[in-house]
Amino acid sequence: MLMAVVVSALVVRVLPLNIPRPLVQIVLGAVIALISRRPVPLDPDVFFLLFLPPLLFLDGWRIPNEGLLRDLGPILGLALGLVVCTVFGMGFLIHWMIPPVPLPAAFALAAIISPTDPVAVSAITSRAPLPAAIMHRLEGESLLNDASGLVCFRFAIAAALTGTFSLARASETFLWLMTGGVLAGAGITYGVMRLKNAISRRLGEDTGSQVLISLLIPFAAYQAADYIGSSGILAAVAAGITMSYAELWGGSLGITRMQRTAVWDTVQFALNGVMFVLLGEQLPGILSGAAQAVSQTHRTSPWWLAVYVIAINFALACLRFAWVALSLRLRAGPAAVRADPRMIVAMSLGGVRGAVTLAGVLTIPLMLEDGSAFPERELIIFLAAGVILASLVAASVVLPRLLRTMQPAPEPMHEAELDRARVAAAEAAILALEAVRQQSAGTEGDDAKVYAEATTRVIEIYRRRIEGRIPQSENAHRIRKSEQIERQMRVTALRAERDALFALARADAMSDATCRQLVREIDLLEERFK
Repeated sequence: MLMAVVVSALVVRVLPLNIPRPLVQIVLGAVIALISRRPVPLDPDVFFLLFLPPLLFLDGWRIPNEGLLRDLGPILGLALGLVVCTVFGMGFLIHWMIPPVPLPAAFALAAIISPTDPVAVSAITSRAPLPAAIMHRLEGESLLNDASGLVCFRFAIAAALTGTFSLARASETFLWLMTGGVLAGAGITYGVMRLKNAISRRLGEDTGSQVLISLLIPFAAYQAADYIGSSGILAAVAAGITMSYAELWGGSLGITRMQRTAVWDTVQFALNGVMFVLLGEQLPGILSGAAQAVSQTHRTSPWWLAVYVIAINFALACLRFAWVALSLRLRAGPAAVRADPRMIVAMSLGGVRGAVTLAGVLTIPLMLEDGSAFPERELIIFLAAGVILASLVAASVVLPRLLRTMQPAPEPMHEAELDRARVAAAEAAILALEAVRQQSAGTEGDDAKVYAEATTRVIEIYRRRIEGRIPQSENAHRIRKSEQIERQMRVTALRAERDALFALARADAMSDATCRQLVREIDLLEERFK
């Protein structure tokens, strides 16, 4: 499966068509299943534990906090209001369209297809990115609606098993799942970070241990929340958001942050890919139950299954479009988002379903409490898988074409914020260097002269950076252009240095250890100037 993830990346780059990587990975997973004939027994509990905590933790860690807080109202509307509306609206529609599916089972299907998948839409929009205002809302929605959708799914399954439903008890359970999950995730992350920083200040920082701790935090948060009966998914999200705030206090070495980023990028790439490969690997087994599913609906043609899937996806899209359009008009937000119908369509199509839906629907029990078979279980699983595939295909076909005709609105505020931050950082650096120069002024001999010359050169670099970031400066444009050209020249020179070092090592004119050390320095500098 990991090899399939690697091959999918190569296929996407080779094919001239703009095919999203998740679709390629699903196809490769189906090929693996057909060739090996050894289906992977997908245990949903193990799947949730191994895949969801690190991915949701990373999403919460990297989502812009200011965007999450600024758009909290629309995000909660999508993650909570739209989910509840989808459960009831789609539940009644599915029961009306397919009468053999009881209403509680129809609500369960509607609940499990309500969460969106940020991984899929990120892959689809990688070559035609969504505007930041839209992407922030989709990311924030996907962080929260997994929990709300799975909670609604849990209630619907309980109602199907027992035949009873208590709104008061469900509300209390929902409140505890949300509150307990957030507190567990935030509390564990805060405690671990405080303890880690205290140990590092006393004993020094070990980079490998720090990276491993960051990998363990989401699993600890998920397990703790699950132990107290709250939402492990929300705990992982809350842990990631808390981690992003904890990072603002520093406390980690630069090399630790670099290695941690590299490790997490690899983990994200591998887990995201394997999730979709697993989805494809499960498809042949799901399709094998299609004939039985058709007979259960009292239809004679298997094409009715495709009709059901298309109808459900169309209804989901219409419901989401109406909700997004209404929420963007009622709530504060960028004027361009409210006015442009293409933005509403893009945000509606961005609600792609993914592996969480598949893993959740596979947790449907085989039997009811009275020992009878769960009604239309195979059909529900097939419909959920069909919704995943149909939403992926629709988004991959329409979204890139739609986004190519749109020019993302400029973000001058972001550029101004970058300039202000760089100027503030440069001014702080100059103050520190001035203090060093004053301390070295009392040094006698050549050392004082060397200190003064070196400090003056570095200070001049920072002053030039400040002048280039002040819009009123006459030389700002020229300095920025000069910096851009200088970065290009530095990258060209560094690559030439690296080629020369490799040539020396191949000719045995330098040891491998020395070559690796020097090449690492050049690699770091090259990343700095890119």
